[in-house]
Amino acid sequence: MTMNVHAETIAAIATAAGAGGVGIIRLSGSAAPAMARTLLGRSPRPRHAHYCTFTEKDGSVLDRGLIIHFPAPHSFTGEDVVELQAHGSPVILRCLLARVIELGARQARPGEFSERAFLNGKIDLVQAEAIADLIASGSQAAARAAVRSLDGEFSARVRALAEAVVRLRVWIEAAIDFPEEEIDFLATPQLLEDLVATCDRLDDLLAASRRGVRLADGLHVVIVGRPNAGKSSLLNALAASDRAIVTDLPGTTRDLLRETIDLDGIGMTLVDTAGLRDSLDVVEIEGMRRARDELARADLAVLVSTDAQLERDLPLLADLPATTTRLIVHNKIDLAGSAPRQAEIDGLAHIWLSARSGAGLDLLMAALRKAAGYTEDNQGAFSARTRHVDAIERARQHLHAALRALREQRAGELAAEELRQVQHALGEITGTFSSEDLLGRIFADFCIGK
Repeated sequence: MTMNVHAETIAAIATAAGAGGVGIIRLSGSAAPAMARTLLGRSPRPRHAHYCTFTEKDGSVLDRGLIIHFPAPHSFTGEDVVELQAHGSPVILRCLLARVIELGARQARPGEFSERAFLNGKIDLVQAEAIADLIASGSQAAARAAVRSLDGEFSARVRALAEAVVRLRVWIEAAIDFPEEEIDFLATPQLLEDLVATCDRLDDLLAASRRGVRLADGLHVVIVGRPNAGKSSLLNALAASDRAIVTDLPGTTRDLLRETIDLDGIGMTLVDTAGLRDSLDVVEIEGMRRARDELARADLAVLVSTDAQLERDLPLLADLPATTTRLIVHNKIDLAGSAPRQAEIDGLAHIWLSARSGAGLDLLMAALRKAAGYTEDNQGAFSARTRHVDAIERARQHLHAALRALREQRAGELAAEELRQVQHALGEITGTFSSEDLLGRIFADFCIGK
């Protein structure tokens, strides 16, 4: 989608590297070259760095630096863009910003540069969001995933799926428009095969998007169990510090304890919770309420138990959202004289370890990396947001509804409408179909200068 935005020139401090570094004032809009001409005393040559003395209106010197002009449409925003590079002093940059505002610019809104780039067709909505994700990335894996989204990897997969849906719509709607043909095109095996293949591709994209959300936001891991199961010891072992108090007294942990760790470049938030049991202690009851609330928001719920107590403890994981991954840790194998191991039982991952000795901790760390979507090189991983996952889930529901309509009823009209909804949901991701309210919410979260 290409939409020319208002040519009003905006300005913002793009970066400020400190008093000893370089600061940048970025201008975008049709008046930007004229402002550069006023500051430089002549028209800047496109894409060349010009040494310049930045002066106030009365001729007093503000600073000395560089001016670079990027003519439209070959710039980040698609408009005329001018960069003023000065010394990184915040005072100097604020004065220089005031000078260009005096020349007719205005202060940019948060995210307005990226918004103009989107509206001018330079980037799509996923790429615009990837800029914010890259800036906010808290780990190496998150930063690399954001770069892949910025390079268009996520967008390309969405567009390819949308094109496949369009082809299916054309096929079905042509069959509806020409019912007099002797061949029943809706019953053609190839149509159903293509629909099933598209469903599989959409499922793969949904899984990759959920992984991308975890890479961008970090994995939210909540540790639960009965008192004295070893939850705090496990958190300390994973954090490699005595972050939580560990005693033999039940109910030692009464509130949520959070610790952020970086595991192979992936950010994770570990949450130690109060032991879940029957209690009359008001403070402990409140701690358990908070533990259950936190558990409902977890990406990964880790139940800490022992072989002897597991059957009694499994109900602690009941009523969790379907999207929450579950992991069972059999702790205290050092007391039982057992060796560390892992297994999958009834669809749940089980790990036997000792939080106190560290035996088997490497197995748990590998499971955490897997839950966060980590691979050896994270090849193909891209950043994603919850709204992307929501849109893909809606697309998936409509796509499967289209498949059922053809399989069970051969109802072409119903299938065509469901496919239209699929196309619309996918279009919301890249911004092909987007409301002004959605754009406002997205770009309002950006920092000024981006």
